[in-house]
Amino acid sequence: MSKVRKKIILISGDPNSINTEIIYKTWKKLNLSIRKKIFVIGNYNLLKDQFRQLKYPIKLKKIENINEKNNSNHLKIIDIKIKYNSPFNVKKKHISKYVLNSLNLGHKLALSKDVAGLINCPVNKNIFNKKNIGVTEYLASKCKIKDKSEVMLINNEKLSVCPITTHLDIKNVSKNIKSKLILIKIKTIQKWYFKFFKKKPKFGILGLNPHNAELKFNSEEKNEIIPAITKLKKQNYDVAGPLVSDTIFIKDFKNYNILIGMYHDQVLSPFKAIFGFNAINITMGLKYLRVSPDHGIAVDLIKKNKANPLSLLQCVKFVNKF
Repeated sequence: MSKVRKKIILISGDPNSINTEIIYKTWKKLNLSIRKKIFVIGNYNLLKDQFRQLKYPIKLKKIENINEKNNSNHLKIIDIKIKYNSPFNVKKKHISKYVLNSLNLGHKLALSKDVAGLINCPVNKNIFNKKNIGVTEYLASKCKIKDKSEVMLINNEKLSVCPITTHLDIKNVSKNIKSKLILIKIKTIQKWYFKFFKKKPKFGILGLNPHNAELKFNSEEKNEIIPAITKLKKQNYDVAGPLVSDTIFIKDFKNYNILIGMYHDQVLSPFKAIFGFNAINITMGLKYLRVSPDHGIAVDLIKKNKANPLSLLQCVKFVNKF
């Protein structure tokens, strides 16, 4: 009996971006069997105008829903309304409504058993009009997650990294580092790993301060991070730490499947320096599989035909496995 061909939902994301370029470059590298699975959420006319300006020869087809039978080699678009005059210079007030409507529909479709997963192209986080929120947090709220158990994991075949706090300003990181939060995140990751990778990961947990503040009394390491590690070890999680973050990425990162950092740039900056675009952003703990490219909208590259599609291509290949 042949495997059921599950659908892949791709949200086109922010119009003022390189998204159309990376969608086209990814599409060119996919075979027909994968192309048939892909359904893009976006504005049909906007995407058509953007492809035309970029001089990309791609055939589009507007569809009403993902259950329409269509075996053509067209990029299938589920239309979302948006007002615009210039296709790469859309006003923020129109982008915000457009992206949120796209995410809402993507969330709804991703709940279906016929869908393998949801991919969203990059968006400018200021479209949410709320502080400290990105797509990770937005979809977590849509899934009614209230204990912060959702996880942002940046994944490469050789290493993954996860920040305990995601889109917080540095001045707010310290007060948000709690043993309970570390435990919740680690448990979400291990459960997800068992489900999708069929393995028990080896975790390296970083400290927060330079040299772990030499484990001084009343440091975050002594009060929150070490107690969390101790509890995890008692529960048979394969964890080590607190590790010193200024040296771990030289070579010792190879001893772990996942490095857990305390804030966004502590782990994402060195990770990207090592792996570049060869990684994807996975949100764990949702009611469905959600991934996105591990980069931003890159407004400085719009219409220059210089955007690297590798991360989006890796997203499609990853979701296609499930």
